[in-house]
Amino acid sequence: MNRPAHPPIVLPREVPDTSSDMKVVPAPNLPELRSGFSVRLVDLDSSDIDRVAEWMSRPHLLETWEQGWSVERWRDDAAARLAGDYSRPLIFGIDGVEVGYAEIYRVARDEVGKVYDVHPYDLGLHIATGEPDYVGRGRASAFIGALTDGLLAADPAAQRVVADPDVRNARMHGALRRNGFVNRGDVDVRPGRRIALFVAERATRP
Repeated sequence: MNRPAHPPIVLPREVPDTSSDMKVVPAPNLPELRSGFSVRLVDLDSSDIDRVAEWMSRPHLLETWEQGWSVERWRDDAAARLAGDYSRPLIFGIDGVEVGYAEIYRVARDEVGKVYDVHPYDLGLHIATGEPDYVGRGRASAFIGALTDGLLAADPAAQRVVADPDVRNARMHGALRRNGFVNRGDVDVRPGRRIALFVAERATRP
């Protein structure tokens, strides 16, 4: 499918001027997850983008993500992630049903990498459960643990996985704690963005 050319997109959180250590670090590997959970790359030539845009416009995600973007903006964002080595956009499934959107990324190439002693291979995750029937029922929370273990298994050089929810997102804080993440404290990443920095270390995984 041919699309009109667009100028290169700079993703809002991406930090392009990373150290020489990062030049040899590849994009995050697509993980294989334990039974009951799945992830796949967003397909730009399918209905994925329409579905992501619709999910992200739902009230429960507008409140925490604040990304009620147009379909075109979501398409450009996903295309930029797929073209680079900073992040990968994903559709995730629970028990055979695709229920949400996720992003995995190299933290050293992200603004969050500036607020702690980041390692070049550290991985980060963002999870947006789009289907309300899967929110607050436990399975979406369990997906966090499955994704974390899958990321570490797929990337032996990575020693930790980081999550950076808004300080007000108590539901996500609880889900991260239940899946072995430790809150390292609240941090101002930039004006207007205060996060709770959660970290899961490979050494402490079961």
